Amino acid sequence: MKIFTKHLQGDGLRARAMRGSVWTIAGYGTSQALRLAANLILTRLLFPEAFGMMALVTVFMQGLMMFSDIGVGPSIMQSKRGDDPDFLNTAWTIQVIRGFCLWLVACAIAAPVSRFYGEAQLAQLIPAVGFGLLVTGFNPTRLETGHRHLHLGLISFIQIISQTIGIIAAIFLAYITGSVWAFVVSGLVSTVSHLILLNMYLPGERNHFRWEKTAAKELITYGKWIFLSTVSGFLFMQSDKLILGKFLTIEALGVYNIGYFLASFPLLVSSTVIHKILIPLYRERPPAASAENYQKLRKMRFAVTASILSLLMIFAFFGASLVSILYDLRYQNAGAIVVLTACMQIPLVIILTYDQAALASGDSRRFFILAASKAVVMVTVLLIGIKMAGLFGALLSQGIAIIIIYPVAVWLAKEQGAWDPEHDIIFSIIGLLLGSAALWYNLDVILALKALHI
Repeated sequence: MKIFTKHLQGDGLRARAMRGSVWTIAGYGTSQALRLAANLILTRLLFPEAFGMMALVTVFMQGLMMFSDIGVGPSIMQSKRGDDPDFLNTAWTIQVIRGFCLWLVACAIAAPVSRFYGEAQLAQLIPAVGFGLLVTGFNPTRLETGHRHLHLGLISFIQIISQTIGIIAAIFLAYITGSVWAFVVSGLVSTVSHLILLNMYLPGERNHFRWEKTAAKELITYGKWIFLSTVSGFLFMQSDKLILGKFLTIEALGVYNIGYFLASFPLLVSSTVIHKILIPLYRERPPAASAENYQKLRKMRFAVTASILSLLMIFAFFGASLVSILYDLRYQNAGAIVVLTACMQIPLVIILTYDQAALASGDSRRFFILAASKAVVMVTVLLIGIKMAGLFGALLSQGIAIIIIYPVAVWLAKEQGAWDPEHDIIFSIIGLLLGSAALWYNLDVILALKALHI
């Protein structure tokens, strides 16, 4: 314990990285615990159809939010000018303009999306939720400079407070209205609260509109590949809901979303930590620069992968039991979805730490190639899976897709000097054994889901 505390002290890179990891895990863990608690309450106040409807709205909003990320955050984190006021204000100006444009896009796509899915209510829900993108565009760049220097404690605290405000609003509105609008209004309340708290409590200079040509050129040059990568990332991460929303009933989609939410917790928390911690680490100690850097990052990679895999296996083995305890009979099919999703995410855990090396070095083009490969393969395999075996096939296809794109991930990692074949082989064997055991342990609920032919 004393050794651990010692490592957390000081202003060195290791100490800042460890403190950042602790704050990020604690903040994200608290956030997901609050989200789960709210989810359990809201499933008793609302019907599965509301969760299915909101899943469709959310997937489009997340897509637009990812499109709004034209690399401003990663640019600030990796650029030598990441603390320059002119650079930061130019980045903020781009971010604000983008927010306005995205809200207009949300309004424009609302009617076509509602017709495509046959859900008239989407025409009103999407523009309302999309207004939050406009608000988010005004978030100060102090948020990104805090990430740049791994000062994450206050950022995590503000995130939790704003989320709590939104959850309280959601529960109150769900109790009063029993409508999906409880999600929409509470989301806007949380977004506005987050913006206010960031401006009130994050230290540093306030942003103002500025357009410096040199800064804009750097941001746009770096960001064009990030923009394309976020489009690809959206298709990779959200294609399941986009495709399943067309093939499943809105009620079945709501049940799927509950299962996916539980199973994805380990991967989401680890992705958050990796994004916030690894870019600064790779930037300051690139693995290709020396054998010492490579070995230190290798030890970290082994520890991160082992931790994520351990947490993921809890859901793979006990996901069905967890659903039966936490949710009522309307959501019981989510148990098999948790088990299958957790097992299919094992290949992704193995390659999870590689892509950040490219971002840290400024090689956003290769990062885009990996992201695009993931998107194309995932969409293709998902469509084949759902056509052949419905929801069951769609779930299996998610793991198959990651195995197919593994060579592209290796190519990117080798270019940055980050590839570790021993790491990949060891955890592939462990993952295969544990995943097979989890599937066998839950064979009855998996076969029950397959028998439904949904």
